[in-house]
Amino acid sequence: MMKGTAELLKEHQLKVTPQRLKIVKMLEEHGHINIEEMYREMLKEFPSVSLATIYKNINQMIESGLIQEVKLPQTKSVYELIKEPHLHMVCDRCHKVEDIVIGTEKIIEEAEKLSGYKIKESFITLRGICPACQKKVSEEA
Repeated sequence: MMKGTAELLKEHQLKVTPQRLKIVKMLEEHGHINIEEMYREMLKEFPSVSLATIYKNINQMIESGLIQEVKLPQTKSVYELIKEPHLHMVCDRCHKVEDIVIGTEKIIEEAEKLSGYKIKESFITLRGICPACQKKVSEEA
């Protein structure tokens, strides 16, 4: 069962504020969202919110281990709630980001063996064309 948003914030030693509740709600709804999209959506509910406030909240949520930044090739970073290890699929056409839960342990083990590094965290991103965009391409042909 999914924890309530307020409980999730408290569990990560974060003060429960209306803006933080809204950020978590947006992350739950969208899965992945960038700061600009977050800001536009936040303004609808909190017209006086500043971009600086959103950045400050995002940074505190990252430091507390509640969310993480996902750096994507050739596009803006997006943010997501931290969950089990997974990789990201990114569409080169529509830029949709999807999580794929797949065992990343073997990849990390192999990378450690080959490099001698002790890996602390990994962000694996695979790029391609999503099924919806593939369908559009074949219809356009």
